[in-house]
Amino acid sequence: MALKVEHELHRRRRGRNVGLGLVLGGFVLLVLALTVVKVRRVGFASLQGYDHVVQPTLVPGAMAPASEEAGR
Repeated sequence: MALKVEHELHRRRRGRNVGLGLVLGGFVLLVLALTVVKVRRVGFASLQGYDHVVQPTLVPGAMAPASEEAGR
C-alpha cells in the first residue's frame, strides 16, 4: 500500500498541466521554425537590427542625390 494516496483532483490537475505544457512547447517550436525559415529565406547577412539610428540604406531615395552629385 502506498504511503500517500494521490487524490483524484491532483491527477486531473497534473493531466491539465501536462497538456498545457505540450501546447506551450508546440508554440515555442512553431515560433522557432518560423524564425529559422525566415532567416534561411532572407539570409542572415541581410537582416539588420534597429538601434534607433538612421541608416541611409533603409531610407528610400536617400542615396540617389549623393550619387548624382558625384557624377557632375
